[in-house]
Amino acid sequence: MTTSFVCAVDVGTGSARAGILDSKGNLLGRAERPIAMHQPKPDHAEHDSENIWSAVCAAVRAAREKANVAAADIVGISFDATCSLVVRDRQGGQLSVSVTGEKRWDTIVWLDHRAIAEADECTRSGHAVLDYIGGVMSPEMETPKLMWLKRNLPGTWNEAGYLFDLADFLTWKATGSLARSQCTLTAKWTYLAHEETGWRRDFFELVGLGDLFEHGNLPEKASPVGADIGPLTTQAAADLGLTGKCRVGAGVIDAYAGALGVLGGFAGDEKDISRHLALIAGTSSCVMAMSQDPQPFAGVWGPYYGAALPKLWLSEGGQSATGALLDHIIRWHGAGGEPDAAMHAKIARRVAELRAVEGDALAARLHVLPDFHGNRSPLADPHAVGVVSGLTLDSSFDSLCKLYWRTAVGIALGVRHVLEALNENGYLIDTLHVTGGHTKNPLLMELYADATGCTVIEPLADEAVLLGTGMVAATAAGLYPDLNAACVAMQQGGKTRPSNPAAGPRFDRDYRIFLEMHRQRQALDAIG
Repeated sequence: MTTSFVCAVDVGTGSARAGILDSKGNLLGRAERPIAMHQPKPDHAEHDSENIWSAVCAAVRAAREKANVAAADIVGISFDATCSLVVRDRQGGQLSVSVTGEKRWDTIVWLDHRAIAEADECTRSGHAVLDYIGGVMSPEMETPKLMWLKRNLPGTWNEAGYLFDLADFLTWKATGSLARSQCTLTAKWTYLAHEETGWRRDFFELVGLGDLFEHGNLPEKASPVGADIGPLTTQAAADLGLTGKCRVGAGVIDAYAGALGVLGGFAGDEKDISRHLALIAGTSSCVMAMSQDPQPFAGVWGPYYGAALPKLWLSEGGQSATGALLDHIIRWHGAGGEPDAAMHAKIARRVAELRAVEGDALAARLHVLPDFHGNRSPLADPHAVGVVSGLTLDSSFDSLCKLYWRTAVGIALGVRHVLEALNENGYLIDTLHVTGGHTKNPLLMELYADATGCTVIEPLADEAVLLGTGMVAATAAGLYPDLNAACVAMQQGGKTRPSNPAAGPRFDRDYRIFLEMHRQRQALDAIG
């Protein structure tokens, strides 16, 4: 096994990353390449899937070179990606999803909100599939996007012969197989993996997509995460700089890869895993909890059966804008500017200085409800808006630092809000495993512990998402008997930050105000 390596590919919103890992989960080399995004009008965001494939291939070749590993020694590859929708014609060629009609823009990005009216329509249907997505359809899921396409771009719909979640598109490019992952179909396509017949065709009839299966080339059964889909085709092997003996694993949505990367070590402890929450936090934040039994409730997506680890149910919550909100605050404020790493660090240092002088009193009357891009969880309200209370005429740099600090508090209280919903519905979460860009923000890492009262674990693996996808690749390659075994063997551990009990009363007060602000916003909306 020491001479067997795997490749993990992670496609995010702005780039494709690749990593080469050994069978113990050590990352030996990584590379990143940008991908293009097209935004022809507000709430529309599009990718070019061929541009993504080219970026993936370039990143894989560069990562292998950095790792100094022979192509023949890479025995498995898997892909994780955002839950973006790829549309192809019956010959497999690109089809436009854009109002501009340009063929290259064949992919609706996950964050695209063009289909918000269609999402509301799905929710009003009251169909039983909604019981497994928290009762509310999100415009980030595929069904409303497909409805929008059929209604607004009928030419594209009529020509469509293949419809893919992005991770499944990459598997298709790599193998030619039309297999789809249990992760993508269950989490984003209303596939019910726990039922004998996973597709509820009556739901698609109800929302005007009765002909979905004529256009999608969707399988009757999903493939479990890590299933061996087959070897790389000759063309894909040449594109990626790998060999035809490399096996391809059924992939995952990017946040689910992060969940495997940080929670995989508990894969063999199915009773205890419900105490642990994965918080994958960057531009937006995603929280994931797993349990032996389904825990359905409003405002949290799921429960999804086998969407990450086999035989476990997964509940997914999130915040639509977190890192993006802090960036926005910097741009928005008169003393701000470009929200680069240096600016975030400068603000964090000044906040520490101000807190050293003022302590808990720092900006104590300033409160931020962080729903500037809707509330994904636990309210499941994409129409929700942000609120700031306690502004003055101060426009100094210090006032920016105070607003930034209190926005970070609001983000952490949003996680507490999701946690409270999970724990009121059968979970017993007391430990947060945080990965993503927020681990580089000392204010957020402190707040995640102190504002929630949870122990925070920061993974030692720099790239928990690549690690999770590497676990999937190792399973497909047969390096381990199953995904659970791969996860336990390859997990990298983490460093622990306990919460500060002395901070509890301060954040209890802030949380009461946070909940009151939600109520007052709803009251104002009702008047409007």
